[in-house]
Amino acid sequence: MLVIMDLNATESEIKKVEERIKGFGYQAHFIPGRDRLTIGVTGNRGVEERLYLESLPGVLQVIQITKPYKLASRETHQENSVVQVDNVQFGDGNVVMIAGPCAVESMEQTLRIADAVASRGAQMLRGGAYKPRTSPYSFQGLGEKGLEILTKAREKTGLPFVTEVQDTETISVVAHYADMLQVGMRNMQNFTLLKAIGKAGKPVLMKRGMSATLEETLMSAEYLMVNGCRDVVICERGVRTFGNHARNTLDISVVPALKQVSHLPIIIDPSHSSGKHYSVIPHALAGLGAGADGLIVDVHDRPEEALCDGHQALLPDEFSQLMDVSKGVCAAMGKEIGTKKKNK
Repeated sequence: MLVIMDLNATESEIKKVEERIKGFGYQAHFIPGRDRLTIGVTGNRGVEERLYLESLPGVLQVIQITKPYKLASRETHQENSVVQVDNVQFGDGNVVMIAGPCAVESMEQTLRIADAVASRGAQMLRGGAYKPRTSPYSFQGLGEKGLEILTKAREKTGLPFVTEVQDTETISVVAHYADMLQVGMRNMQNFTLLKAIGKAGKPVLMKRGMSATLEETLMSAEYLMVNGCRDVVICERGVRTFGNHARNTLDISVVPALKQVSHLPIIIDPSHSSGKHYSVIPHALAGLGAGADGLIVDVHDRPEEALCDGHQALLPDEFSQLMDVSKGVCAAMGKEIGTKKKNK
């Protein structure tokens, strides 16, 4: 349900509505709008409560939400959400470029690449400290040492960073260092992990699973939101199909489809969708042209030495090329690449 409060509702009337919602055993989620306060209700199943809430002083209207994802739905929040990560803003016409190595391999390597992407216009740094790998024999990441290295890179370049949380045991340590937490493709439907990450108090970048539908993706976002995280960004990174010409099949159709039913920002991961460095830029431009709010790109200056996914990493000069051509696409879409400061 969605409880729309009257413009002249008092604090005591709002408090009464909140208490009544909790008295039913449901959760109340305050959604500030331009004109009036709205209270989202989750957990409800009947219609009797709706009739009762409509009779309370200060309540203008109670609307039944038809989507199974309540908080992620545009029915609950009609305006596009803006997600702020330090001084970086996703949404409101601002396209965010996230770049860096797939994995943190060493202090020297990470600082070198962080400098390269920062000088070429990236607004955020990416880098895996904990690496979930298909093979148990592959490089698994440096763990907390990798987080310390990313922190040094942030101090040197000023770029906030996003990194993946792999399990519930490492949430607190990753949240201590990172500006934004990433939910990987493999964990999109790890609901125990999603509940815990939602309570961590950090913005979240959630990657779509390789075979997840749009509704399943938004239901996973709902797990984050109902547990306290309203700053959620969805990431399309390709789905598994019969094609073998790319690592995954980039589903650009999900971008306008998601924006039709949800207010959450969505970005594209062209590195993991293509799996080949020569097709990263075309995938990225297709995503931006479809209306994506940003990109997350693998960049490595020595891909032949990379311990993880060097074949899909752009060289720094190729990242410069991506930045240049992306500006034109963004301008055509009425957007711009840049950093917007928090409102004071």
